[in-house]
Amino acid sequence: MVDLELLEYLESFVSDKRKETFKKVLSQRTKHFTVVLEDLYQKHNTSAVVRSCDIFGIQDVHIIENKYESYMSNQVGKGSQKWMDFYRYNQKQNNTSDCIDELKSQGYQVIVTTPHNDSCILEDFDISKKSAFVFGVEKEGVSELAMSKADGFLKIPMVGFTESLNVSVAAAIVLQSLTAKLKASDKNWQMSEEEVTKKYLDWVTLSIKDVDRIKERFYKDKK
Repeated sequence: MVDLELLEYLESFVSDKRKETFKKVLSQRTKHFTVVLEDLYQKHNTSAVVRSCDIFGIQDVHIIENKYESYMSNQVGKGSQKWMDFYRYNQKQNNTSDCIDELKSQGYQVIVTTPHNDSCILEDFDISKKSAFVFGVEKEGVSELAMSKADGFLKIPMVGFTESLNVSVAAAIVLQSLTAKLKASDKNWQMSEEEVTKKYLDWVTLSIKDVDRIKERFYKDKK
């Protein structure tokens, strides 16, 4: 539960403009869709995907690190990672299973982005179900394990000589198309009131210099 008294106290240290920006952004955030990055090792690609998630309203990003450690580039990400929630899977020999199993336990269908023959065309994708979109390592693509555990496949139609897209470009196309479709639907896609309030508190806290001292003073005065 969010301490609403603490939130009200901390709000006094943040400008009205910033608070309104937070509320506006949160009104467009969703957990109906989430993104999974499996073994991306080029930090500019990881950062570009995260930036697209922020732009199109995706709050959660799941990062699988089986072979490569993922890095963020502030120059590419433009600070977007500060406002996102990240879940890393890097403690076992194969973290892909843990990530996918966790997402499925949360009610997500796992959709691998691939030019697979059985893939659903992007514009035909059914946005009604909670979906986790998996994007793979730059050269090899998504692992065989992820493919075998997927609930479905998604592909972007391509009509040129080139048969693949950069992972960050592919993610941006998928997210722009499907979030626009989602937000135009009658689906309840927004974060819950509790989720919004908790995240709002997180963002307010991130915005305050020396916030630990301020919180300490709040609880001391409250006694």
